[in-house]
Amino acid sequence: MFSRVRRAVVERPVVGLAVAVLAVSTSAPLVRAVEDAPSTVIAFYRVLFMTALVAPLAVHRNPGDFREISRRDLAIAVVAGVALAAHFALWFVSIDLTTIAASATLVQTQPVFVAIGAWLVLSDRITPRMVLGIVVAVVGAALIGLDASGSSTVSDPLLGNALAVASAVMAAAYVLVGRSLRQRVRVFPYTTVVYGACTVALLVTALAQDHDLLGYPAVEWVLFAAMAIGPGFFGHTVINWLLERVESAVVSVSLLGEPVGAAVLALVIFAEVPGWLTVVGGAVALAGIAVTVLARERDAGPAEDDPTASPSE
Repeated sequence: MFSRVRRAVVERPVVGLAVAVLAVSTSAPLVRAVEDAPSTVIAFYRVLFMTALVAPLAVHRNPGDFREISRRDLAIAVVAGVALAAHFALWFVSIDLTTIAASATLVQTQPVFVAIGAWLVLSDRITPRMVLGIVVAVVGAALIGLDASGSSTVSDPLLGNALAVASAVMAAAYVLVGRSLRQRVRVFPYTTVVYGACTVALLVTALAQDHDLLGYPAVEWVLFAAMAIGPGFFGHTVINWLLERVESAVVSVSLLGEPVGAAVLALVIFAEVPGWLTVVGGAVALAGIAVTVLARERDAGPAEDDPTASPSE
C-alpha cells in the first residue's frame, strides 16, 4: 500500500497532495473520538507509532546517515523534539475543549509565528506583505478567540482556543529550532531522532501526570494506530515527497484545507456546528496565513523544509 502511494506521488503530485490534505484533516476528529485515554497518552502513542513507522525506513534507506549526525546536531534535534511534544500535548487538550473547526484553524497559525520568530530571533527580513498577512491572520484568530458560544459538544472554548494558539507557537519553535539542522541532516534520520525525543518527552509527561499507559479499549488502540498511519504516514510522509516535486508555497497553502476538512468531518461525525464567529474568523485567519506564506516565499526566500509539514496533524 505504501509503495502505491509513493508511486502516485511521483507520477501525479496532485494526487499526493489530495491524499495528504485528506489524511491530515482526520487528525483532530480521530483525537476527539478517543474517550478514555488522556490527551497526553493519546499524543504519546500517536508519536510512538509514527516513530515505529519512520525508523525502519530511515535505517533501510541509509543507516550511515545516523553516524553523520554530530553531538551538537543531536542536541538540537532533541530540543526540537521537546518543542514538538509540547505542541502535540497542548493541541490534543485543545481539541477536547473547543470546536474542531476553531482548534484546527488556530493551530494552523504556525507560519505566522515562524515569520515573527525568524524576524525576532534569526534577523530574517519581514516585508510589508508579510506584515499584512500577519495582521489579517491575527484579526481572524481574535474573532475565533472571542467566540465563547462554541458548540453544545465542547466545554471551554476560550481555554481551548488559547491552548491551540499556544500549540501553534510550540510548532513554530520546533520549525525554527530545526531549520538549520534540516539543511545538514536527511529527512528520515532527522524525523526519527526528533520523533524519538518527542516520544520520550511525552512518556515522561504522561508518567509525571500519573496516567495509565495500558488498559484502554481495543477501539482506542485502533485510533492510536490510525493517527500514525493516516495523518502521520499518509499525511506527513507524502508531504515530504511532495516538497521535492512541488513548490513549498503550493503545499503550504493547500494544507490550509485541513481545517475545512476537519470541520466537515466534525459536522458529519459529531454533529458539531461551530459558532458564526469561528466560521468568519476562520476564513479571515486562513486568508491571512495564505498571504503570509506566499509573501514569505516570494520576498524572503524559500520557507523552511519542515519534515512534518505542520506537525499538528
